[in-house]
Parts: sequence; C-alpha cells; structure tokens
Amino acid sequence: MSGLAPGLYLVATPIGAARDITLRALDVLRDADMLAAEDTRVLRHLMEIHGIPLGDRRLVSYHDHNGERARPGILAALEAGKSVAYASDAGTPLVADPGYALARDARAAGYKVTTAPGPSAALAALSLSGLPTDRFLFAGFLPAASGARSRVLDELGRTPATLVFFETAQRCSATIREIVSRLGDREAALCRELTKRFEEVRQGRLSELLEGIERDPPRGEIVLVIDRDRREAGEDDIEAALKEALQTMSVKDAAKVVSEAVGAPRRDVYQMALRLGRGA
Repeated sequence: MSGLAPGLYLVATPIGAARDITLRALDVLRDADMLAAEDTRVLRHLMEIHGIPLGDRRLVSYHDHNGERARPGILAALEAGKSVAYASDAGTPLVADPGYALARDARAAGYKVTTAPGPSAALAALSLSGLPTDRFLFAGFLPAASGARSRVLDELGRTPATLVFFETAQRCSATIREIVSRLGDREAALCRELTKRFEEVRQGRLSELLEGIERDPPRGEIVLVIDRDRREAGEDDIEAALKEALQTMSVKDAAKVVSEAVGAPRRDVYQMALRLGRGA
C-alpha cells in the first residue's frame, strides 16, 4: 500500500509545457496504488519525463467511450482501500474532459475524492485575453448541431460575464461567424497552443479576428474568450436586472453586480437599487 490515503485523486496535467505540473501532482502519480488515464500512452510519457516509474502498478484507460465498462474496476479498487490517481490528457479532469461520472459515483459510494489542482487552458486563456476576469462563464465546446448551438448562444448572450469557449481550428471561423450573428461584434481574444512553442493570442473585435483567421488560419488547440455585452442598457433593463439581483443580494451587492454587468455608473444604479429595496 502507498503513503496516500485511500481515495480518488483527480490530477491536473500540463496543457503544453511538461514542467507546468505541480510537485503535489508528481507525488500523487508516484505514490498512488493504481493509475487511470484518458490516454495511458500520454500519462506514461509524462511520468517518464519526470522520472516516475510505473513499476507493477495497474494503469487503466478511462475515457468517454469506455467509462461504463471501466468504472466498476476503479470503484472496486477504492472499495479495497486503494488510492487511485486519475489524469486526463491535458489540463484539469472534468473540465471539458472525462471523469465526471467517475468522481460522482466514487463520491456517492462514500469514497474520498480530492484533487491535485494545476493547469487549465480556460484559466490560462482568460488571464491572457485582456478581458474582464471579475466574472466569467466557461461554456466548453458549443454543440455541433446548429439548432442546439443557436439556443446555447442565445442563452449565453444574456449572461453578464466574460464567456470562455473551447473550439477546434477547423470550426473556429464558422463558430465566430455565428457568435457575431447571435451576440454581436464583441471584443474577444483567440488563444491557441497555450504554453507551447507556437503560443499565440489574437485580440480585437470578433469581426477583426475573423478577418485574421481568413488571412492566416490558426492551427492547434484554441480557446475563445469573449467580452460581456457592452451595449448601453436602458433604465427598464437596469431596473429589471436589479429586481432579479435584489432577490438574493443586498442593495450594495446588487448595485455593484448590475452596474458592472451593464456598464452604468455605480452611483446611479445604487440609488435605483435603494428605491427598489424600499419598495419591496
């Protein structure tokens, strides 16, 4: 048995630069009784880079297509009091990566579930985008079906937060065109190959990014970061937003949240919130 307490350990792995892995993640990979990975070859290579021997430990494949078959074996190891480390190919497990059902079932069965946190492409892109970071929504990959994609964009368009999407290089141009048609020509950043040799961040309005894509199509893994709606809100819009916010927030917090969301002066929004709060 290892020095790790029994349980499931979700291990974040580098999104590019192998040295971005944390010391704790290396400890978990070294000491876990059993290892599970989205791609066993990727994890083996990472462990070889950092000098971590597999030894006679089990290394099993766990991904979206074999989860139903693979979960019982991992849960059986947890039942036997073993420590199990799970790593996706790159980044943080469960964040647009496999592992949700595994973590859910392990937790439901009463086993310890914890994490060795680390790299995340969504957070790396957000920090490099030059866009507001006080409130953001990670939306993963948009649906492939056009109807479902349109519905998701219409819903997200009303969200008072910076939006973060994953996208493929092949679909990037079509996705940006649809975002412009649904959400407007917002400020945005296209981040690709983060922490890798050809890392690039393109900034500007979505229409400008689209022109750049047509001149120089991006390659590799892409994160799109898109600003919240900055169109000037009318008094009725601000009042409606305040009424909703005041259901769960104080006057001060509601005024702060709404003023930031709509780009209106906080003093004016606060006075309106005070009036609405007294009338409640």
